[in-house]
Formats: sequence, C-alpha cells, structure tokens
Amino acid sequence: MAPFLESVKSFADVPITADGVDTVAFLEASEGVVKLFKLLENPAFTPVVSDLEGNITKVRTRYDSHPSQSSTLELLLFTEHTTEKKQPASEGLMWLLRGLAFTFRALQAAQNNVQTELSKAFTEGYENTLKGYHNFVVKGIFAVAMRACPYRKTFYDKLASDPAGGPPVPGDKLNQQLNVWLAALEKILVRMKKVYEEKKYGDVKL
Repeated sequence: MAPFLESVKSFADVPITADGVDTVAFLEASEGVVKLFKLLENPAFTPVVSDLEGNITKVRTRYDSHPSQSSTLELLLFTEHTTEKKQPASEGLMWLLRGLAFTFRALQAAQNNVQTELSKAFTEGYENTLKGYHNFVVKGIFAVAMRACPYRKTFYDKLASDPAGGPPVPGDKLNQQLNVWLAALEKILVRMKKVYEEKKYGDVKL
C-alpha cells in the first residue's frame, strides 16, 4: 500500500487534449475524492459521498453505453445534448463538478493558511460553491457535517500515513503533492465551468 495521495489517481494525471478532458481518467481521479471524504471518517459527510458516487455512476453509465461518443467530457456533453431528450449524464457531471469545486475550495483554504482548521475551511468552501444550490434542509445537513470535521492535524496525518505501516510522507512533500493535485483539479474545473456556461448546459460555481 502507499500514502493516500500516492494510492489514488491524481487530477494531474488526467489527459487534457484539444478534444477535451479524458472521461475515464477524470472519473478515476474523481473516485479518489470519494476516498478522500471517507478518509475524514465523518458520518455527516455520507450524503456528500453518496452524491459523488451517484454522479460518477451517471457519467460512467453514459460512457459505457456510448464510449466512442464520450471519450472526453466535452464530447459526452455535446452528443448527449444533441441526441437525447434527457441528459442524465450531463446533469450528473454538473453536480459532480459542483462537488469537486466544493472540495477544491475547502482544501485550498486549508493549504493557504496552516492555522485554518478543517471545519472553517470546509465551511468556506461550501459557502462559495454548493450552498447556493441547496435548500434549507440540505444546508442544515452540511452545517452539521462542517462542525463534525476532524482536526486539521488528524486529517493531514492520515493523508501522510501509509496504511501498510511504512514511513509517513514528510510534510513538505505532502504539501507539494496536494498543491499539484489541487492545481490540476482547478484547471479542469475552470475549463468545464466555461463549457457549461458557454453551451448553456448549466452553472458551476467556482
């Protein structure tokens, strides 16, 4: 086994060509975000995990049924919108991107200030991204989740640790890995936000 960021696919390894963002690699990296939330060991985040997993499944289902028309996220969106009356994969991808934007903002806030606890970082991330899309009930669920976040040190120690008992990743290397991961995720989010807005497929706050 290996430390967390070395055991999941990084967004830095998702190919982006003139045709767009590689769908399969993007979904694999997104599954790493699901594992990240599970690493928090916060039962209050169960709805977040379920939403991420459900939206990944919607996009993957479209890819599996139309692989040649879904090789990139952009192509998947275009073909589904031009050939189908309903666009479950496009909607699923939109909500997946929203969830990833929430994750990005939260971890970015934590990285920008070593004094920032996760509860504050995730609250800031939520307020800047997902909150505007949620009703009163869902906002309450997220408020509970934010308060139940583990301490920053506990979380970063888990990111650095090797479940197999090997030495943990040094702090400077962990920060470097996380910053690379976040920068690559931001690049994809900015790109796809533009696609959704220009094609009028929906809205993704970042």
